[in-house]
Amino acid sequence: MGQLIEFVGHHPYLIGALLVSLAAVLLYELRLRAGGVTHVSAADAVRLINKGALVIDVREEPKFATGHIVNARNVALGRLQQEGDAIDKKKNKVLLTVCDNGSLSGKAASLLRKAGYENVFSLRGGLGTWRAENLPLVK
Repeated sequence: MGQLIEFVGHHPYLIGALLVSLAAVLLYELRLRAGGVTHVSAADAVRLINKGALVIDVREEPKFATGHIVNARNVALGRLQQEGDAIDKKKNKVLLTVCDNGSLSGKAASLLRKAGYENVFSLRGGLGTWRAENLPLVK
């Protein structure tokens, strides 16, 4: 213990930098958790889907018809904004929101979390990332 106190006394800038770094990491983590949106990669999305996650495609119907993830439900972002409970009360189910590039699905995930859905994730990069990973879409 004496050596630790001696080290701290001889290296105040190093200890200060350590404390500032620790505070920065904690603030970053708290900010992410407070935002409530968890973005997942395409590989993580596949794992969620395989475990039974419900895929919510928030694009409009014409875009949905051009190609979507297997078994995805089309619930447009506008409908989610008007009806907070457009997912038929599956609040305990894991939900994965998707769109073209990830921006609308992030908004949808935030809306769903505010409506009481606890396990909501957004596909990072949207269907663009999904296609880049050569994952299947159905029409």
